[in-house]
Amino acid sequence: MSTIKAVEWVDGKLVLLDQTLIPIEEKYLHLSDVDSIIDAIKRLAVRGAPAIGVAGAYAVVVALDEVERVKAGSEKLEQMIDAIRDARPTAVNLAWAVERVRKFVAQGREAVLAEADQIAKEDRLSGDAMGSIGADWLINRLGSKPLTLLTHCNTGSLATTSIGTALGVVRTMHSRGLVKEVYADETRPLLQGSRLTAWELEKSSIPYRILPDGAASMAILSGRIDAALIGADRIARNGDSANKIGSVAVALACHEAGIPFLVVAPESTVDRSKKDGSEIDIEIRKDEEITHFKGLQVAPLGAKTFNPAFDVTPSKYISAVITEIKAYEIAKGEVL
Repeated sequence: MSTIKAVEWVDGKLVLLDQTLIPIEEKYLHLSDVDSIIDAIKRLAVRGAPAIGVAGAYAVVVALDEVERVKAGSEKLEQMIDAIRDARPTAVNLAWAVERVRKFVAQGREAVLAEADQIAKEDRLSGDAMGSIGADWLINRLGSKPLTLLTHCNTGSLATTSIGTALGVVRTMHSRGLVKEVYADETRPLLQGSRLTAWELEKSSIPYRILPDGAASMAILSGRIDAALIGADRIARNGDSANKIGSVAVALACHEAGIPFLVVAPESTVDRSKKDGSEIDIEIRKDEEITHFKGLQVAPLGAKTFNPAFDVTPSKYISAVITEIKAYEIAKGEVL
């Protein structure tokens, strides 16, 4: 189990490892008001579907404390809870976790906190289960030999409260001596791969190299990669999966090369109310994430951008969806 703590509840405050500063600085935010938590979620100080779900659950406890401090009423509380839920629209775990703990509000603060603790516990346990199920799937398909694996974005302990989703599978494979090397896409525009995934792989002593997103298809089609693994922010019941922008390109290359492409995410990320990916709301982020880098202008002033945070990989390009329950054989027509 990783010792990285992306999200914790400590002494009545939500404690977040500020991921915008990694790998240069490891700084923790101690948050006790809802606006600060929403800001942290929106600017990706905390990110990754499971992690923001846990953060959102604890944020409801913070909302209860804040309402008590300012002597506001139930209407204000509901507004605050709605604002937490809607901070990022694509990742289903945030809304799922917030609505799950909201049901306990009438029972009081301690009941809400207990349910938030339970969500965090379940997430920790799901990471171990996904790691084992995903590793077994790869071994069954590719044999018990060291593999070169490719990942996109960050799917490790920084994105969860566990060993991770897709990166959790990588860690499990590494513990079995079955990882030759990991290719980590840098992941534009916020570099979650080169900043975060590489940082985690370094801490775990797993051999890796960073590549530009645009080099992933070449790496795959040239035979350098044995399998690719990604996480997900929302999965429709037919298996269509929304993940960090650039995931579709990886899936298409894997399909052409005839190698496995796995989506690894907890059951809470499966949104069975969505029949397919066309019903998933895709978050569009600010122009400045592309036109500027760390405050430095890198594009003409006034340049228009197309900056979706996610894309949706059609299920026909997904070999399997790995959850803590089972491996769904999407390529064979199994639905979630």
